Amino acid sequence: MGGYKKNSHAVYDIKYHVIWVTKYRYKVLHGQIAMRTRELIR
Repeated sequence: MGGYKKNSHAVYDIKYHVIWVTKYRYKVLHGQIAMRTRELIR
């Protein structure tokens, strides 16, 4: 069971899905800033 966490009552594997949406879907991050942010989050 590699990668799974377990306690006395459950076995689980938690993953996160982050969505960053601005008002009206306006693109805030451009160019190098967008690439660096993507690298940091992944």
